[in-house]
Amino acid sequence: MDYEKFDDDSATDEAANKGKGSAEISPSEVVNVSSSGKIDDVQIQVEKKTDEGPTLTIYNADTKKGVEYIDDPSERPQLYGVKWLQFQLRSIVEHIAFRIATVVLIILDLTLVIIDLADVDLTGNINSGLETVSHIIISYFVLEILMRIFYMEGRFFRSILDLVDGIIVIASFVVDMIFVFVANKLTSAEGSDYAKLINIGRVFRIIRIVRIVYFMYIQKRHVASTTRKLVSQNKRRYMKDGFDLDLCYITERIIAMSFPSTGLMAMYRNDITEVARFFDTMHKDHYRIYNLCIGRVYIDDHNAPTVKDMVNFCKDAREFMSEDRKNVIALHCKGGKGRTGTMICVWLIDCGIFEDAKDSLDYFGDRRTDLSVGKTFQGVETPSQSRFVGYYEQVKKLYNCELPPKKELKITTFKIESIAGVGHGDGSDLSLELRAKFPKIYDHCAFFFWFHTTFIEKNKLRLTRDEIDNPHKPAGKKVFRETFAIEVDFEPVESF
Repeated sequence: MDYEKFDDDSATDEAANKGKGSAEISPSEVVNVSSSGKIDDVQIQVEKKTDEGPTLTIYNADTKKGVEYIDDPSERPQLYGVKWLQFQLRSIVEHIAFRIATVVLIILDLTLVIIDLADVDLTGNINSGLETVSHIIISYFVLEILMRIFYMEGRFFRSILDLVDGIIVIASFVVDMIFVFVANKLTSAEGSDYAKLINIGRVFRIIRIVRIVYFMYIQKRHVASTTRKLVSQNKRRYMKDGFDLDLCYITERIIAMSFPSTGLMAMYRNDITEVARFFDTMHKDHYRIYNLCIGRVYIDDHNAPTVKDMVNFCKDAREFMSEDRKNVIALHCKGGKGRTGTMICVWLIDCGIFEDAKDSLDYFGDRRTDLSVGKTFQGVETPSQSRFVGYYEQVKKLYNCELPPKKELKITTFKIESIAGVGHGDGSDLSLELRAKFPKIYDHCAFFFWFHTTFIEKNKLRLTRDEIDNPHKPAGKKVFRETFAIEVDFEPVESF
């Protein structure tokens, strides 16, 4: 799929016009602040060349006349032959089931060592079935290393951690084979030297204990990496330059990510130290991170931001992005999807990349979702969040990105259609609660929705099932009929 390039920089236009197919330009020529104060941005693909350094490739497309496009930088190409086999092996090695099996084998190996140590006669198990199982386990780890070398190719030897893993595993396997050879030779010789066998057995068991401890340590890293991918599902990840993060460039200057975590949470979400390393490596002194879980822009899970928060956020981001064309903003909530997507879509409208809220929401969902991993949509799904992105579209068009005037309305009627199947089915067990502020607890509600009175047209708000929070979910659609809807009528407060 192609994505539109939104940039009116003359240097970019000149480079794009050099050829109908593609043109290469330097990174500094792409992002700028125009003379009108508009923040320009572009989604790019970075190709690293050994001689010339990083370049940006801009591709033309025939989808719209006069509009430039670029390829999706995360699009997975069709794989054939060796590349296809490498991808399949990587999927196996990094699968959670493979990691669980590896941990089980490590525990089994530890159990065998404990059984060996409980044997007073250290020569008794040298050629036993227990030793055979131990040899099979170390052979398993050798196979795992060989598989990683095969699909990682040169990246394996450039990674210190992977290289150390390989050296220790291969060294352990060699020591294993040497022990088997020496032990068998001493055992088969006339007048076997049991003293030597005992000493060899002790040394070998110490080596095995050290090996097991190291394997348990490195599995923490592998299991954490696999768990993070499992939790992030098919959200697009940043998996290059030595990083593997639930982090995605929505455009060249806008980043979405999940919560930077510490402690146990770092086992299944972004490790905060890796997040810090990423930004200090890729955007040192040129980034601002917005935590939507706490701080100036607080949004509770699955809720929408206030219009005031959207306006203030855009003002803050606009000021920062205008200071330097290298500046980037990163947003996160917990999963880096709903609340994060809402505010990013608001910003995409504010900075002029999109004029229409629906286009902005569709674009974010497409960029955040990695269809090569799974089909689950990873964009903004909560109807109220999408509704408030639409509100900001009007804020920009009608109020020049300023807070709209206060508008007080009074609810005169509240009608629910097709209530059958919900609760008692007649509305007798339902109650209505009106709040001026978003609550922290909402899941006890059968359904709920948020709106802003400024954007109520003709004193009427009508919402269908897919526009109401909770009924829009797949599970909700099993309870709420397709014709389920809510209609609210208002009157201006001034008339009373």
